[in-house]
Amino acid sequence: MNISGRDLKIFSGNANKELAQKICTELGETLGDSVVGRFSDGEISVNINETVRGFDVFVIQPTCPPVNESLMELLIMIDALKRASAGRINAVVPYYGYARQDRKAKARDPITAKLVADLLEISGPDRIITMDLHAAQIQGYFDIPVDHLFGGPILAEYCKRKLIGDTVVVSPDVGGVQRARNFASILDLPIAIIEKRRPKANVSEVMNVIGDIEGKDAIIVDDIIDTAGSMTKAASVLKDFGAKRVFACCTHAVLSGPAIERIENSVIEKLVVTDTIPLTEEKKIDKIEVVSVAPLIAEAIRRIYKNESVSRLFD
Repeated sequence: MNISGRDLKIFSGNANKELAQKICTELGETLGDSVVGRFSDGEISVNINETVRGFDVFVIQPTCPPVNESLMELLIMIDALKRASAGRINAVVPYYGYARQDRKAKARDPITAKLVADLLEISGPDRIITMDLHAAQIQGYFDIPVDHLFGGPILAEYCKRKLIGDTVVVSPDVGGVQRARNFASILDLPIAIIEKRRPKANVSEVMNVIGDIEGKDAIIVDDIIDTAGSMTKAASVLKDFGAKRVFACCTHAVLSGPAIERIENSVIEKLVVTDTIPLTEEKKIDKIEVVSVAPLIAEAIRRIYKNESVSRLFD
């Protein structure tokens, strides 16, 4: 794919330059010349080293750990581009941080996902492109267009090439049933659901399995794996209920705290993730396989740049 045009430019912050470079390669473009650094007191400095006046600009920056640093880099880059008279500014945020704080679960809770949306919008982008929001209603927090892409089909296509024997797709909780159903429909497989109760953040108690998994391979599908407590416990319960082998898929591999150790010591045979969040060297273990979302995001960029329909990518 080559869409080279004098009025398109792609820039990246520091959060995931490898993904940005892959997207540029897919599009036949060169990553824009910019430097995002730090002043001696830790404040973020942004230098855009080429003209953007009137250009259609895409800024690729997931707000992944360190979340606050990544978010501030994105906000300041957008502000710099806006003040440099860029034509259209499109914020490509493959992973939207703070998405799990999308509602008031108890008294005096903040709704931080909405606050981040407000901060992003006031910085000046014309459009947001993101992937697998933890809560789909976050799209409604914005008063500008939001293109919400899905990683499930990419993960499902990978799994289709690896499937052997009788397999069932498993949702790790009731809230993820639609995601599991969409995933299963691509592979033409049945689904099962893990019923669980979560007493507090990052702690889950698995209760039961709804569906037939005995003697079958199971694929657990989720949007985010953070500390991996829920995922590894779910895998153990599936084994207890008679699953032959357990695999797992997720779009956003946050993998914080004890996640890698838990995955290493779990019954999960293989964890397939996308590259919305870069894996540090210590997280690149044999059990983890990475598939790239660069072709999908590149196609979305091409369609937006050409003023073509993006909704076809959701089908």
